[in-house]
Amino acid sequence: MTQPISTLGRAVAPRPVEPLLRHLVGAILRARREGQSRTLRDVAESARVSVAYLSEVERGRKEPSSEVLVAICRALGLRLVDLVGAAHAELARAEGRVVVDLTAPATADLVATSTEHELATVTRLTVRTASTTPVLLAA
Repeated sequence: MTQPISTLGRAVAPRPVEPLLRHLVGAILRARREGQSRTLRDVAESARVSVAYLSEVERGRKEPSSEVLVAICRALGLRLVDLVGAAHAELARAEGRVVVDLTAPATADLVATSTEHELATVTRLTVRTASTTPVLLAA
């Protein structure tokens, strides 16, 4: 979906309409709940909110207060920073941007010599877009 933009009668390329934050948050919470094979009732009881309210939050119809959002996140074993990070990643992907999560645990193919999680250290991050495909370089 795009939104036309015009300045002083000149047509400008349309830009994508950003989704509402409550829709992103609701979708992330629902995906997390379903990924845990939990019911609305189970999570609502744990978060101390009504089933109807949690359902409306998940469908993007309600914007919960920060206190309620933290309670729902805790009920799902999700940190608020992870919820916000997931919403950021979705918005960036919608714009075709690359998101690098430097706090994610290292995978076996990246760290073959260790079974422990390691954090990457990036001293310089450059994105080159000379071609149609962005290239991410970390040094």
